[in-house]
Amino acid sequence: MSSPKRAARVAGVLYLLLAVLNGAAEMYVRATIVQPGDAAATADNVVAHATLFRLGFVGDLVGIACLLFVAMALHRLLGHVDKNAAAAMVVFVTVAVALMCANLLNHFAALMVATDGSFATAFGPDGSDALVLMFLDLHHNGYLIAQVFFGLWLLPLGHLVRASGQFPRSLGVLLAVGCFSYLVDLLAKFLLPDLGAAASPFVLAPAVVAELWMIGCLLRNSVKEDTRPGGLVPAAA
Repeated sequence: MSSPKRAARVAGVLYLLLAVLNGAAEMYVRATIVQPGDAAATADNVVAHATLFRLGFVGDLVGIACLLFVAMALHRLLGHVDKNAAAAMVVFVTVAVALMCANLLNHFAALMVATDGSFATAFGPDGSDALVLMFLDLHHNGYLIAQVFFGLWLLPLGHLVRASGQFPRSLGVLLAVGCFSYLVDLLAKFLLPDLGAAASPFVLAPAVVAELWMIGCLLRNSVKEDTRPGGLVPAAA
């Protein structure tokens, strides 16, 4: 397999793993356990499903690491197109990874408070339950803050994809649109929480389609050779 195609396959596998692991942690584990506005029910769910909650934490952690490796593989694949854009892409991803890793402490803190009886002794059952919900609310908001950067990285990626000639140009445009979808989504959720939550699936649709399309292109090894002057020429298998 040629070097560009190998980089594309690695990026595709890691990108898919990222989507599955982080999607499961956010849309299944926390969505199942967290009961908005109900601290007691949320704390009880964390205790009852502590193993699932731990798996969600580990899945998030592995998925976040995959995001960094995806950026590195895509830099290998597309860095020759525009070095500045490729560097910006990696910087945005690095900041997003750092923020998301730090934010996972809120997830784990909720687990600690819910499963360690000393917190209930110190703060009372109601107080410890409130802490569990508070940490999970902090995690939710921290996730939105990190969304600034895992939205922004799609802008240079879209430029690289469009300019490379190795992918459909329309994919590059949609990735750039996806960047603004993430930014609009997080602003709406902070400024108009109820409306933002209701509109989120529609606002994020371009980003979801673009990233799934990108994963599909990478996994199918449909990356074309860059024939531009100075482009990356595939090495012998």
